[in-house]
Amino acid sequence: MEISKQNYLNNLNESQKEAITHLDGPILIVAGAGSGKTRVLTSRVAHLIKEKKAWPNQILCVTFTNKAAREMQNRVAGFLKEKQNSIPWLGTFHSVSAKLLRRHADAVGLNSRFTIIDQEDQLRLIKNICKSENIDVKKVSPQLILSLINQWKNKGLLPKDVTIKKGLPLERAILNVYKIYQERLQILNSCDFGDLILHCVTMFENNSDILEMYSKNFKYILVDEYQDSNHIQSKWLNLLSKKNNNICCVGDDDQSIYSWRGAEIENFLNFSKIYKNTKIIKLEQNYRSTQNILSAASELISKNNGRVGKKLWTDGKDGELIKLTCYKNGKDEATGISDIVEQKLKKKYSLNNISILVRAIFQTREFEERFLKIGMGYRVVGGTKFYERAEIKDSIAYLRIVNQKNDDLAFERIINVPRRSIGDSSIKQLHDWARKNKKSLEDSALELLQLNKIKPKTKIGLSNILNQFNKWRSDLKEKKHYELMEIILDESGYSKMLKDKKDLESEGRLENLKELIRGMRDFDNLQSFLEHVALATSIDQDWKGEKINLMTMHAAKGLEFDVVFLPGWEEGLFPHQKSLEEKGDLALEEERRLAYVGLTRAKKESFISFTMNRMYRGDWIESLSSRFIDELPEKNVEKQETNEKNNDDFFFNQDIDYNEGIRSPGWARLKKKIIKRIK
Repeated sequence: MEISKQNYLNNLNESQKEAITHLDGPILIVAGAGSGKTRVLTSRVAHLIKEKKAWPNQILCVTFTNKAAREMQNRVAGFLKEKQNSIPWLGTFHSVSAKLLRRHADAVGLNSRFTIIDQEDQLRLIKNICKSENIDVKKVSPQLILSLINQWKNKGLLPKDVTIKKGLPLERAILNVYKIYQERLQILNSCDFGDLILHCVTMFENNSDILEMYSKNFKYILVDEYQDSNHIQSKWLNLLSKKNNNICCVGDDDQSIYSWRGAEIENFLNFSKIYKNTKIIKLEQNYRSTQNILSAASELISKNNGRVGKKLWTDGKDGELIKLTCYKNGKDEATGISDIVEQKLKKKYSLNNISILVRAIFQTREFEERFLKIGMGYRVVGGTKFYERAEIKDSIAYLRIVNQKNDDLAFERIINVPRRSIGDSSIKQLHDWARKNKKSLEDSALELLQLNKIKPKTKIGLSNILNQFNKWRSDLKEKKHYELMEIILDESGYSKMLKDKKDLESEGRLENLKELIRGMRDFDNLQSFLEHVALATSIDQDWKGEKINLMTMHAAKGLEFDVVFLPGWEEGLFPHQKSLEEKGDLALEEERRLAYVGLTRAKKESFISFTMNRMYRGDWIESLSSRFIDELPEKNVEKQETNEKNNDDFFFNQDIDYNEGIRSPGWARLKKKIIKRIK
């Protein structure tokens, strides 16, 4: 196998060269943000082939995303003269596992034509099991059951391996569902994503000949983003690498931000304990950001205890100081940031290279409102624009039908959300009656009920919701439109529906609904708010020209921009109070890593901001700047002038006992003094 004339060792620093040329034995490459890890990984593959250490099919490269796998595949193919079908085994943990299982499906009780089911099919199967086991899915949501099953699978636990402590009847019931669920998958000749890796590990442990074949074949194993691996993935790698012990894992412990997906940073931190005689190489030279950004990020992350340790540097310019600004409230923050972009940054940078990174997705609303107002193009990366989110559209549909009873589109959207036993056949019956008699769906429903033409089970749900429509219309005469929204979400069962699911996605949707209610306060009445929403959602979604980027810090990992804005650095929001309450110091370290990720996305300029007040559950609450601001080195930060008086104390050295806040409920570190009640 020959390597193309392109010299892959050109223009590399000494640490990169060492990471590429040190081939034998276990190696951990601690690759800082922007340090060229992908180039190192692909060049290492080329070097293995050039040095005749292995044939391509004896090299296994594992990534976490299909996008990363494709990028590596293209780069490796560029080094080889041969066509892509002669490149190494390269793919995600799941895709490589699927390939292995297809070859040896009978070892885990499947045949090679097994089906890989998606989340929708998983939930459908769980619902069917719950029904047969007399489990009320209104009390125990299928999403919660699936989440716990996935947690067990990530830990490598089959039903027989799970131990439930006394006094946990719910978990015991879910374990029974898990057992039946796995049995059903076996009968259906199917597996889910979690099974792909778990079945492989089971196959290796129970079939020494199969393990011997692959562990002998894979002379060299390379793993990208190792800090994001979970228990079962680590075990999978350990089994495959035992024979040759040539495993190279690349990652950054300071960018481990996915514990909520099951990632275990301990895999990275304990690598040298798991693999004896490990060579650790640190890639600390950064090719992305200015020195001021890197110094601030390095100082911040140094406060974490759970890390291998490194310090980023660049031979480039010091660059601009990080700008730190305190705003009066969230609306002023959005206005201030948009003004900076309009008046200063647009002259130097493309909007495509400017990004606003938020801790929680609900924060995008105020920025979206501002950009719509001034006509600035924007995109929500890795998410949906605020007024297009399902829970927002559902809520607005309720308001539309209360406002105007002939709004059939709104009626149809929410008539069975949450479920009220009003199925497709009943809705078709309403449509047929409406067309025949030239009436609205609501009027048609009333007539069909009066004529007793609705099925008994449907009749109860339909009667109840129609009565609620009338009640809410009466409520609107006496209450504010945003108060009505709270009433509707409560009395319709919509909020309860989301709360019962008890998963991260539903929690995010509940936050979005709170943000919707906050936003409604900016409008005089329901009519003006609905008109605003209609205009906002009817604007051409494909803005011509450049667009500023809006996304969460989690979604930004792996991306880079000339300019990054980091709004909402306040205690309770960032670090997020709920995370601290659930996991304490471990969560605090992960939140700090998230701050590090946010800072190191910026190549040239970075702006951090926080507000003096945030709207929380309908009240203006005085907020405290994030502890992470105190941890930034003052020499790398420039405090921006504001129009507010006596704000200087908000910036540094607040002398706050943050530990006391961790033990308190809610946004404990937000002062409990209500500044004012919105009229």
